[in-house]
Amino acid sequence: MKLKVLLPHQVYAEIDDVQRIVAETPHGSFGLLPQRLDCVAALTAGILTYETEADGEVYVAVDEGVLVKAGGDVLVSVRNAVGGMDLGELRATVEQEFANLDENERQLRSVLAKLESGFVRRFAEFHRG
Repeated sequence: MKLKVLLPHQVYAEIDDVQRIVAETPHGSFGLLPQRLDCVAALTAGILTYETEADGEVYVAVDEGVLVKAGGDVLVSVRNAVGGMDLGELRATVEQEFANLDENERQLRSVLAKLESGFVRRFAEFHRG
């Protein structure tokens, strides 16, 4: 299989000759082998594991996204991905990265809520006047 991991702003990785893939979904982990039927799956934040003859098992931490298998091509589109470490380092890095993202998302949601409430208030004033 050919695995391609896509981020919103770049191609994270393209790996040829992948023998198997294990991904995490909201309903648990599942594996892909080259002869599996085509499928689409929603991914949760977790560890994507793939295996090649040259590299053995490789672990990539991924954020939420979508996996699509079509023929021999497997596309994984996620918001964020981190790899190239052993599982212990990967876990610590993921916890730190995702904690930073959570804080940024909270701040962004706060700003958006203020903008929305200001818009609604001004619209109500405009409608009355």
